[in-house]
Amino acid sequence: MTAAGGTGRTVRDATLDVLREFGLTTLFTNPGSTEIPFLTDLPDDIRPVLALHEGSVVGMATGWAIARGGPALVQLHTTAGLGNAVGALATARANRAPLVVLVGQQDRRHLATEPFLAGRLRGLAGDYPVGTDEPATAQDVPGAVARAHHAAVHGRGPALVIVPVDDWARPAADGAERAAASRVARGAAADPSGPAEIAALIDTAAAPALVTGAGTDTGDGWAALVALAERIGAPVHQESFGARAGFPQDHPLFAGILPADRPGLRAALAGHDAVVAVGAPVFRQYMFAEGPLVEPGTRLALLTDDPAEAHRSPVELAVLGPLPAALRAVTERVRAREPRPSAGEDRPGAQAAAAPPAGGGGPLPPAHVFAELARRARPDTVIVEETPSSRPDLHRHLPARRPLGFLSAAMGGLGFALPGAIGVRMARPDRPVIAVVGDGSCLYQVQALWSAAHYRAGVLVAVLSNGCYAVMDRLAERAGGKPSWPPFEEVSVAALARGLGCTARRVTTHAELTDALDAILPALHDRRDPVLLDIAVATDASFQP
Repeated sequence: MTAAGGTGRTVRDATLDVLREFGLTTLFTNPGSTEIPFLTDLPDDIRPVLALHEGSVVGMATGWAIARGGPALVQLHTTAGLGNAVGALATARANRAPLVVLVGQQDRRHLATEPFLAGRLRGLAGDYPVGTDEPATAQDVPGAVARAHHAAVHGRGPALVIVPVDDWARPAADGAERAAASRVARGAAADPSGPAEIAALIDTAAAPALVTGAGTDTGDGWAALVALAERIGAPVHQESFGARAGFPQDHPLFAGILPADRPGLRAALAGHDAVVAVGAPVFRQYMFAEGPLVEPGTRLALLTDDPAEAHRSPVELAVLGPLPAALRAVTERVRAREPRPSAGEDRPGAQAAAAPPAGGGGPLPPAHVFAELARRARPDTVIVEETPSSRPDLHRHLPARRPLGFLSAAMGGLGFALPGAIGVRMARPDRPVIAVVGDGSCLYQVQALWSAAHYRAGVLVAVLSNGCYAVMDRLAERAGGKPSWPPFEEVSVAALARGLGCTARRVTTHAELTDALDAILPALHDRRDPVLLDIAVATDASFQP
């Protein structure tokens, strides 16, 4: 491509240099006409990854960014592409995944007349982007992309840059000052006054407890939180509906997943006169129930690196700072004490329980599937979950034993786990990856299987097929009625997978399950091609969302 009216460097050339500068050389996309000038004849060092729906594009990029520990690059097609991706962008924001998102727009020269494909793009994704930039001139596109990188990394979410189609061929502003920093560094030290106050609150408590979540799901985060928990002998709870495990769930001090309702939450934290949340909201709930979050007399504090989380939490003290450094500062100041006798006892998720009986014929219990997975999965396996009606069983049988051991959609919308698992495997080929999804969840982004097959992302997709939306059925029953929507038992996920180029197998018995897992799990770490198991499971009538 040459600059319009000349042979010099173009805005596209300058933008490609910015992408190289920040390591944004893998591009997740589902292209349209407004993206053609950028995507045609990409240089060899820019790797395009095609997905067949924008939800898959953003889901794969989100998994990639989380697993890689750095930003991912996305390109979307004007209104239709951005509109299709909004739910996935909301998940990326809630999952703290930094994404630099290029959004195509019609030609600047006739935007005022709202031509075909012109998009009213600013605001289309609501408040979910951490930044939205519409460069005033074509020459500011490279700077806008650099600023989006900084916004995505430090705001920990998707940052959008809207680029009209004709901008790419415009002459670059060579020699002009770029309105973006080359490097932005976040301070590594925590203000000592905040950790000192957290330590003082813990020291004055008779029975402190800790709650954690996605914010400490790193090697440094796990080590720092383990050191604090062991020093004060406090149980560590995982936030409800947590998207990532912030503490080793096979540790003796792990106390399980907090309930997502206020009565259950109060009961779980009863007996603790101080609760400090670390890298987790205070407190994530589902259905509203009357009453306070905790019993009267329980003091609440928060240690977080997320300003919005700090500002909205109903706590007496919120300390904002880099988590590993702040945790180490608290540990240095707090007095040591022995673990409470009850800490870690009967904790759910602490270890894989024995498999329940398979029974005579018929569908398998989901817990049985999880127990068989747990018997064979390596400790460094990444479990990417989207099976709402059986999630409690998954936590009980498949604890996270390494950082990035568990990943789910913090926003709660369906369609993340399948593309997310593919993105994780592409970014971290050194880790085995298992996506555990319901058949209803799988159908939201089943197109992602084509990308897994084409790019040889060797994930195992374990689909728990009960032919219905079990959570919705239970909610209808709780409301005193019955579902007005039909089941979809005639859908064959295995057939859909094979049609998208993915190896698939239907599993209906215990013997078929163990045979399949024995064949797949030992070699999953080195597997290059995806495989899907369509497992017939029973609907747990006792589950209550």
